[in-house]
Amino acid sequence: MLSRVADTIYWLARYMERTQAMLQVIRIQYIASQDEPHYWGWQPLLNTYGDLSDKEIAKRAPHTPQVLYHLVFDRENAASAYRNIVQGRENARAVQDHISKEVWQSLNDYYHLIRHDAVAHQTLGEDPVSGLDALIQQGVLYVGTVQNTMPRDEGYIYLKLGKFLERALQTADLLRLNQHLFATENESVAGAPELRYLLYGLLGYELYIKTYQGHLEARSVLELVLYNADFPHSLIYSLGQLLRYCERLKDKSRPESYEHLRFLIGKARTTVAYSTLQDQKGEALEKFLAQVRSELLDITTALSSSFFGNG
Repeated sequence: MLSRVADTIYWLARYMERTQAMLQVIRIQYIASQDEPHYWGWQPLLNTYGDLSDKEIAKRAPHTPQVLYHLVFDRENAASAYRNIVQGRENARAVQDHISKEVWQSLNDYYHLIRHDAVAHQTLGEDPVSGLDALIQQGVLYVGTVQNTMPRDEGYIYLKLGKFLERALQTADLLRLNQHLFATENESVAGAPELRYLLYGLLGYELYIKTYQGHLEARSVLELVLYNADFPHSLIYSLGQLLRYCERLKDKSRPESYEHLRFLIGKARTTVAYSTLQDQKGEALEKFLAQVRSELLDITTALSSSFFGNG
């Protein structure tokens, strides 16, 4: 496969995974803003997914419709869901010969959906949850279409590498955004509503309840999100999937490029797998997550320079 084609497919997957993660978190935060009397505010998400100055964030944060517009529909915000979907669709257009026509159609439908005035009107006005649900459901349709129509060829491998690398980055960033929840064993913090919404944002609340018999505490939430190999949004799961699909590149790439990429993925996976909850107290968690993020970015650099010819 040509390096530029592999690069385009890889970024298609990253844009779409990023969109799905964003929309899920935004949906849950909107629900929290309506249900929690002491809601903690939109500022963290505006810092993460927006491109506003501190002054602009302070001005917009109290106004939920303005926040939702900037994060979801704003064409001037390079990090908005709209811009991610547009970028994903443009990448798909460039590699139509390497993806199934059903995948292209699902992305094209997603693009037209987020441009539809009725969806924006619903999301910014009368029923934000239903508007966000419509977008999320289209993202789920894309995921299922990839899974059921794409041949398991080299293009599929790069789709999966992009998907799970982006997922690992999103999970690490969401933990960094909420690291204050794990800074103390104080019971009032351990039972904070934010923990529940963090799990909802990662689609992990149901698994948590089943695994820990319903008792919500910071230590157990962190254990699930870092180490549970059965949880699709845990760091250890995403890194395991990265290693799995990397190994499928062995016969499709230069030996030195493959070995370097495999080493970097294995290193990141080892960093997570051989850490312990005892190591994640206070400032140690911040340093750990920064290290994991740095190692994930090393993987992106290796892919870019050795597989996509961007070095």
